[in-house]
Amino acid sequence: MGRGALIPDWPTLKTLALSLNLPQVTVDYPWGNEALKAHGKMWCWWSPYVDAAVFKCGKDEREMWLAADPDTFTLHPHYAPHNLILVRAGRIHPDWARARLTQQWRDAAPKRWLRDWDAAQ
Repeated sequence: MGRGALIPDWPTLKTLALSLNLPQVTVDYPWGNEALKAHGKMWCWWSPYVDAAVFKCGKDEREMWLAADPDTFTLHPHYAPHNLILVRAGRIHPDWARARLTQQWRDAAPKRWLRDWDAAQ
């Protein structure tokens, strides 16, 4: 996948996420669906309800994205109570995904662990 090609599906997103080579990332099968966890917390997965990737975000940020680009960003009622946004298949820009996944990975890390990891880089 070229840097500009939009991400069409879970295998492509999973490959991109794992290519970041971030430590403490594991494959898991919560609720019977494959997902990636970072530091033991849900990090990246594909929705079983909508053909879309699920990313963590704050509710204010989610509302901004939904209003700014409803063709790309969506929300299923299952996810409405949670700090999550869905990004439709074929509309996920890899640069956006890389930045988002890296930030989510950092947010999930225990602060002491992250401080030590950053110092070692």
